[in-house]
Amino acid sequence: MGNTWALYVSNPDGTPSPDKESAFDPLYGYPNGRKERVMIATEEEMDSAKLALEDRDYCAHLLIKYQACRADYMPFAYKCAHQKHEYLNCEYDDYIIRMKEYERERRLMQRKLRIEAKNKAME
Repeated sequence: MGNTWALYVSNPDGTPSPDKESAFDPLYGYPNGRKERVMIATEEEMDSAKLALEDRDYCAHLLIKYQACRADYMPFAYKCAHQKHEYLNCEYDDYIIRMKEYERERRLMQRKLRIEAKNKAME
């Protein structure tokens, strides 16, 4: 309930909405640039693997490998532990990146509000 409370009740101006794009330059604060995230799995590969929409993320290529391994080794799915571990690590790293992006956006919004308040007080 924390994010919902902050978004709609306690701090609606300083909390980023998950439905909107970032209002700030993605390169702001990165003097040497950022590494761009690229999808490895193509749309055709995801369609042929029949991946659900919620699974079509930056880790889709690892999920496809894991599902193929399970299909090859069924009922001995334990032989695919390495592929499963890679996929779950990728999902965890993706989650961490998204949380860091959310926190960056939130802090930039708070900073913008502080600067606006300071400028308003100086007038």
